[in-house]
Amino acid sequence: MQASHYLHQFPCTLHSRHCLTPPPSSTVRIRRLPSITAMAAPPTLLKHQKTHSMPPEKVEIFSSLENWATQNVLPLLKPVDLCWQPQNFLPDPAIPFDEFTDQVRALRNRTSEMPDEYFIVLVGDMITEEALPTYQTMINTLDGVRDETGASQNPWAMWTRAWTAEENRHGDLLKNYLYLSGRVDMLMIEKTVQYLIGAGMDPGTENNPYLGFVYTSFQERATFVSHGNTASLAKEGGDPVLARICGTIAADEKRHENAYTRIVGKLLEVDPNGAMLAIADMMRKKITMPAHLMYDGQDPHLFEHFSAVAQRMGVYTADDYADILEFLIGRWALEKLEGLTGEGRRAQDFVCGLAPRIRKLQERADEKAKKMTPQGVKFSWIFNREVPL
Repeated sequence: MQASHYLHQFPCTLHSRHCLTPPPSSTVRIRRLPSITAMAAPPTLLKHQKTHSMPPEKVEIFSSLENWATQNVLPLLKPVDLCWQPQNFLPDPAIPFDEFTDQVRALRNRTSEMPDEYFIVLVGDMITEEALPTYQTMINTLDGVRDETGASQNPWAMWTRAWTAEENRHGDLLKNYLYLSGRVDMLMIEKTVQYLIGAGMDPGTENNPYLGFVYTSFQERATFVSHGNTASLAKEGGDPVLARICGTIAADEKRHENAYTRIVGKLLEVDPNGAMLAIADMMRKKITMPAHLMYDGQDPHLFEHFSAVAQRMGVYTADDYADILEFLIGRWALEKLEGLTGEGRRAQDFVCGLAPRIRKLQERADEKAKKMTPQGVKFSWIFNREVPL
């Protein structure tokens, strides 16, 4: 089994979540989800959930950055008329029926020889995109940047809504393409999406925009990598249209990554110590992938199994996790950051030295995995066919 210690949360490094001792003003909850009879989902123990960890006075930092966000973040959005839409890549239902069926038949022919493992990864990526309501909700829990009215003209709120609108196209396109391919069990996929949105996510961002924007910076880079790798595999598998779809989605993710990394870069400029501590905090917790509570009603370890297939296919691996960390260290020039307190310097040393440690741990896990007997797992998404892990 090639799912290493680093990949049970795709790739999510170590299992344990580092729990910080909260200040007296914080609320700590240890919450167990309702039983399977109440939620129709496997019970999941959520870790210590620390809330509202950002000192109230730091809300003013985000108020002071509103003009900066208007000038430097909002321009990274695209006008709707210049955006691609899912229909640009799909058979046109308005054409004569015979022509439409010919286009669908051509789509199915292109996907017919691609391996089941590819579709497991593509479905997992699509389900992650389809849980978009959870991600908008998470961002709107962040103090100082949330959408207070639902249609606020504050630039932080405008970004969140427009980002959500752009991201919404990703799941729509992949879901429709998979539907037309005939290669997957759409009923089980739809159930998985419903379970996942109902379960939510637990990224450990504590209503704190410092932590939230570090998390989204990492995640947008991760989705850029994942969709880019699925594009390469689709091209190799003989489906240039699917390759273009995945590549186009990856380009969106790259643009969104640029926005979030700009925000963290600005926080490092105006509050280097606070921002450095936030980066270290998220890296100690390990970046939990947004679909880590994935469930299909059958496999309580679905996310772990999906992650193992993604690792084996080379779509998203522990090496990618380390690469992303090194990219962000360079993007934010963390090794050159000055003006830190002693605590800030310790956080700097931890983050800047983490990637090599991740790689060494992964090498050991890979060696251990080679000695294990391979196992097969059935996936409901592909009609309960079994694939090796």
